[in-house]
Amino acid sequence: MAVLFDPFRELDRVAASVRDAQQGPRLMPIDLFRDGDTYVLNADLPGVDPGSIDVDVDGRVLTVRAERTPRSREGVKWMASERPSGSFYRQFTLSDGIATESISANYDNGVLSVTIPVTERAKPRKVEVQTSETVQAVSA
Repeated sequence: MAVLFDPFRELDRVAASVRDAQQGPRLMPIDLFRDGDTYVLNADLPGVDPGSIDVDVDGRVLTVRAERTPRSREGVKWMASERPSGSFYRQFTLSDGIATESISANYDNGVLSVTIPVTERAKPRKVEVQTSETVQAVSA
């Protein structure tokens, strides 16, 4: 089996690794959805040490930080190294209708799930529509 050497591909790979090393914290891919009276934020963080995950609420800002340590093996010649290591960082602005004191987080199988409950006053409610007949019956 012949292996072709492409110097341009190799140059792109080296340039990308240098560029990645100079960048700051990486963004983590997320899903955010509302399920009834809670929002659920799922962030993909495979291979991250659970002890490095930090979920912080400061006022109306939710911050998620995590760290994936670089893979280092002496004497190994890497053929490909595409899984990023380093810091992961994401911030979200919360609305006034969020119960910030009840936010919880769980890390399982490489996915961080943050549950963000809605306050009672922000939950949908039904407003009764009155007519002139209803107003007269109430005042009588």
